[in-house]
Amino acid sequence: MYGEMRYRTLNYELKKTFGEKVVKLSIDGGFTCPNRDGTIDSRGCIFCSEMGSGEFAGSRELSIIRQIEEQKALLGKKWKSGKYIAYFGSFTNTYAPVEELRRKYYEALGCEGVIGLAVATRADCISDEIMDLFREINEKYFLWVEIGLQSIHEDSAKYIRRGYDLNVFNKTFNNLHELGIKTVVHIILGIPGEDRADMMRTVDYVSRLKPWGVKLHMLHVIKNTDLEKAYLEEGFPLFEKEEYVKTICDSLERLHGDIVIHRITGDGKKSDLVGPRWSLDKLRVISEINMEMKRRDSFQGCRVK
Repeated sequence: MYGEMRYRTLNYELKKTFGEKVVKLSIDGGFTCPNRDGTIDSRGCIFCSEMGSGEFAGSRELSIIRQIEEQKALLGKKWKSGKYIAYFGSFTNTYAPVEELRRKYYEALGCEGVIGLAVATRADCISDEIMDLFREINEKYFLWVEIGLQSIHEDSAKYIRRGYDLNVFNKTFNNLHELGIKTVVHIILGIPGEDRADMMRTVDYVSRLKPWGVKLHMLHVIKNTDLEKAYLEEGFPLFEKEEYVKTICDSLERLHGDIVIHRITGDGKKSDLVGPRWSLDKLRVISEINMEMKRRDSFQGCRVK
């Protein structure tokens, strides 16, 4: 067990490490993506919004320091904390010259109370120079790097326009692992064309890798994305809440118990979310997942293959 939970939450892990609540501050570093600027594609991943999956980040019109101060003030109403992780989550946060990355990362790390850094990126956008920068930061601060795998299945990768194959992901993951850098892998459940067995194969694959962390969320449709167009034209099914709760519990049971669970549901903006609309009640979804794990009397890793 993990405190009062049946899975290893990020909150549990950070409290265990730092002895108190640590709050994540979402920063927009002003980056773009090779899947948007024409290097690989110009359309982006099929599910990605105009905000580059950074709907809850600060404004890129503001300096990083100003964004951090505003995020502290906003989140301070909910959590009283003196420790923070600066999270670069919008678009591809290694898609710039290494000196620009160094400047922006250290600008965030220099802010009062910031004890660590989290960087979301693509597996094909971490050069040797950036690996060296990560190694340098990892020696001084708490660092994790997030990579969007989403699915191990190549048909799904092509459908969502990920833009690189599984071998690229594996190479980058292994390079980060060899440097001792904590890695978080993103998985999307419910990609059109995948059944439960396909999803569980992705979960089992990631469990065998034993990354430091995993983010699990359902495919959700955001307005003004190519996924919305496909949804309206094709009418593919989205998760019903009960089915999603069961699928998440199945996934948690199959993920190694040492893996930190960063997310178990999505939380798109109310004004932009096409579906599933039930996902807007994030606390209710999490509560039902917790109740289902209790009903099963199961826990993370109990069915690891």
